Amino acid sequence: MTYTRARDAAIEAVTSWPSHGRCAPKSTLPIRQLFGSNVFTDDVMRARLPEHIYKAIRETINKGAPLDPSIADVVAAAMKEWALERGATHYTHWFQPMTGLTAEKHDSFLAPTNGGGAVADFSGKELIKGEPDASSFPSGGIRATFEARGYTAWDPTSPAFILENPNGTTLCIPTAFCSWTGEALDKKTPLLRSMEVLSKHAVRILRLFGSTANQVYTTAGPEQEYFLIDKVFYFNRPDLINAGRTLFGAKPPKGQELEDHYFGAIPERVLACMHETETELYKLGVPVKTRHNEVSPAQYEIAPIFENANVATDHNMLVMETMKRVADRYGLQLLLHEKPFAGVNGSGKHVNWSMADDHGNNLLKPGDTPHDNAQFLLFLVAVIKAVAKHADLLRVAVAHAGNDHRLGANEAPPAIVSIFLGDMLQDIVEQIEAGGAKSAMAGGELKIGVTVLPTLPRDPGDRNRTSPFAFTGNKFEFRAVGSAQSIAGPIVVLNTIVAEIVDEFATQLEQAVATKKDLNTEIQKLLQAAVKESKSVLFNGDNYSEAWQIEAERRGLPNRRTTIDSLPDLVSPKAVALFTKYGVLSERELHSRYEIFLESYHKTINIESQLTIQIAQRMILPAALRHQAQVAEAIANLKATGATVPKTQSALLNELVGAIENLQSATDQLTEAVEEPPRGDSLDLAKHSRDVIIPAMSAVRAAGDQLETLVADDLWPLPTYQEMLFIK
Repeated sequence: MTYTRARDAAIEAVTSWPSHGRCAPKSTLPIRQLFGSNVFTDDVMRARLPEHIYKAIRETINKGAPLDPSIADVVAAAMKEWALERGATHYTHWFQPMTGLTAEKHDSFLAPTNGGGAVADFSGKELIKGEPDASSFPSGGIRATFEARGYTAWDPTSPAFILENPNGTTLCIPTAFCSWTGEALDKKTPLLRSMEVLSKHAVRILRLFGSTANQVYTTAGPEQEYFLIDKVFYFNRPDLINAGRTLFGAKPPKGQELEDHYFGAIPERVLACMHETETELYKLGVPVKTRHNEVSPAQYEIAPIFENANVATDHNMLVMETMKRVADRYGLQLLLHEKPFAGVNGSGKHVNWSMADDHGNNLLKPGDTPHDNAQFLLFLVAVIKAVAKHADLLRVAVAHAGNDHRLGANEAPPAIVSIFLGDMLQDIVEQIEAGGAKSAMAGGELKIGVTVLPTLPRDPGDRNRTSPFAFTGNKFEFRAVGSAQSIAGPIVVLNTIVAEIVDEFATQLEQAVATKKDLNTEIQKLLQAAVKESKSVLFNGDNYSEAWQIEAERRGLPNRRTTIDSLPDLVSPKAVALFTKYGVLSERELHSRYEIFLESYHKTINIESQLTIQIAQRMILPAALRHQAQVAEAIANLKATGATVPKTQSALLNELVGAIENLQSATDQLTEAVEEPPRGDSLDLAKHSRDVIIPAMSAVRAAGDQLETLVADDLWPLPTYQEMLFIK
């Protein structure tokens, strides 16, 4: 089948999909019983473990107490029986290496006996520690290929769960992953370290206010954006298969300019897919709450309720994996790339972040009178100062090749990190700087002007969807995170930079108390100084405007426009001092991540460039030449009749010839750029990718997209934007 006929067949297959879609399996359980049914929850542990064992596990989960290996044996036995009852045949240590994905190695519960039979066996040792091969995972130079030993270590703070399969189920045990020499090779280990250090210093602040809380944990709720297109279209796009984004594609007559897709009625087939996805996630204990159409055609969003940041990170990885698996059942393909289609909105993952104590109090909740709430203001200003001091590290946390296509575009915040507080808190902060917060703006009532509608209470501040880091009532929303990336990295940075400032505040106030100074007076002085020092990062205006770019430069805010501009900040003396001081990442671990990120960037661009060459030469060029031949033949036939050839037809042929020449010339230049990389280290290769290869790819794309507008539709080999985004 030719590519053109394959494209026609794809359209036919999509349009003939049953209107009712695939019906999600009906569960016999009410939703309240369904939720967490495949999770080894606290209730399950309480019911299945002896009381003293259960209490010991809770001490480990709640306070980080060391786990006795003998306790692990009892837990392993209970976990095994629970899993077997649900049809599990294997178990796996489920971890998150530096690939940004999850990894798992399955082992059977089956163990042979001396009599030639077999029993199901699972020990505490097998629960606590695994040993996958570490040599083939990214290590950034920490591990050589021949140094294969790596360990997975059970994380009891994130519950084990069951993944169902038609032919059997698997017990998944969330774990950390480290090298034989002790360095973190994963996303989870630094996350847990950062949560511990923030908890330690935040509790010191709480003690000053008489709190009996023993732990503070960060909470997160990532809003996951994604695209769904028909799988038949996907299989006809080599760029989507291998790069996750379209490397060619002319702008369709209609995009998102009518703004009719956002929050619109969800297509029936997509809604059925969402229903089944949510059912699967409920069983895994993932508290998904919201679903809706996003701005771009074929773009959607799923969002959960807040939970412990470590569990939220694990759950977000499960959300992405589950969405992909369920979409396949409906003949759909999940696209998580930050910019799968040029010219329409890309996808982000807005991470809502806050702090809470073990009594359930949100430390970033203003209360009715936030100007009087000294504890809230201390934590709020600590976050402001942390972001002002380490805006470069927050930018690093979201730096990768996919996000470079999105940051700074109209749907995403710029690479300049600033904070939006809203009118009320901005007013309070300005009063603090002036010498003390004495009053606060009230929200008041919002009169709609329709008598049958109720009067609505108005929030004291509007929202700012252009801000990369916005306060939204009782949390901060970090909107620059990319849709495909793990949220672990951004949360690690947030936790660590805030821990540093909270430590600084706690030390200063503890010294004041020790010398019998008035605590309230010292808090006022501390807040005033911190606001004066950090106010340059506060901005309530339009972050998309060119005026803000100029203003941000005047304020001295860093503007790292690309990943390669940003990554060196990860290994700056300031970053090394911060992460090593608090034990979150050693200098060696930081440098390993720097090398991994550089290598990933270069490899990503290398894959995309080779795909661009392949599609241009093997798909677009042959189609264009066929069309050129047809036009030339038509003109020749017309000349043979003695008729005058219209100038428009001659111009069409000349335009085709020129466009084909542009494509071939641009492809040759890209090929040369790919085949002749510079000598040097990984940074030199990454810079070559950014400065030489990406512009050369853009030139090839421009020529290819021009040809799409010229070549006959029945000859064009690739499913078009119009088809992929609008035919459902």
